Amino acid sequence: MTYPPPYPHPQAPVRRWWQHPALIISLLVVIPPAGIALAWLSPWSQVKKVVATVVAGLWFLTPFLGDPPKQTETDAKPKAAALQSPAPAPTPSPAGPASYVGQNLKQAKTAAYAAGYESISHDAGPDDAGQLDEDNWKICFQSAAAEPAGKATLDFGVVRNEWPCPAKDGEPIPYPKMPKVVGLAFSKASETLKPIGLKAIEPQSAYTDVALPAVVDDWTVCFQDPAEGKEIPYPKTSSARLKVVAPATACPAAAGGKLHPDPATTPPRPPSGDDDSGSSSAGSSTGGGGGGGSVYYKNCTAVRAAGADPIRRNDPGYGRHLDRDGDGVACE
Repeated sequence: MTYPPPYPHPQAPVRRWWQHPALIISLLVVIPPAGIALAWLSPWSQVKKVVATVVAGLWFLTPFLGDPPKQTETDAKPKAAALQSPAPAPTPSPAGPASYVGQNLKQAKTAAYAAGYESISHDAGPDDAGQLDEDNWKICFQSAAAEPAGKATLDFGVVRNEWPCPAKDGEPIPYPKMPKVVGLAFSKASETLKPIGLKAIEPQSAYTDVALPAVVDDWTVCFQDPAEGKEIPYPKTSSARLKVVAPATACPAAAGGKLHPDPATTPPRPPSGDDDSGSSSAGSSTGGGGGGGSVYYKNCTAVRAAGADPIRRNDPGYGRHLDRDGDGVACE
């Protein structure tokens, strides 16, 4: 015979379906407010309920505290299509094209296209050179060009930037010419040459034995290179060389002379019977017909440097070696 125990076993509390931990955790992630409510109705401990509430609350509020949602792909498509749509081609102005004469070729073509015109170019001079680098050319003439399909096209006649425009399209270009600056002070000569746009204006001493100071503004120009009247097609790469002398100093007869020539020396007498009188002294009359004295000139350059040209027979320093044609007048 069996007897019931004196103390019956306590029965476990019945758990409802909505108190299942897996369901509550899922709702805390997917629908935080519902998950928090079920967590507080569950038999969880107080600590677990607080932790679940804080974590789910932060998870629920995060989307509202961050950056605004990005634009959806559907909204972005119309704008992308608008950006990719080709720009309408410019139409020519009813009033006609503007004048681009005097402008840089590259800039003029850009402006003409913006105004609705196509453009071509040709050499306005007689050489028919191509315009490979449009930045180096300027427009002298402008006309309408007949093009197929009714396109409005401008034809530009151009020359290089440093050149002047010809009088008419296709005529020779009036290149700048070297003006006369001989006799001017170097500063005045530089001002005269400045409009040409030369690369450099270089002063040089007209005498080989005279050095130039740092400043030669008041020195006088005796010789110039290029010569007066010479055309200068490319001023930007050309230089003018001006040979100058100090104030109150006379110019030499020719460039390259000496202001203070070396003292004349008497050469040795040629051997007896030598018919060559080219080395005889001016004081000897043997074969040379020279004048008296001890003056001797080695050549006509020395005669000109001394300012004695032309030198005649019987003049001091005359010698047959200076008078090649034998007419009695040397270094003419």
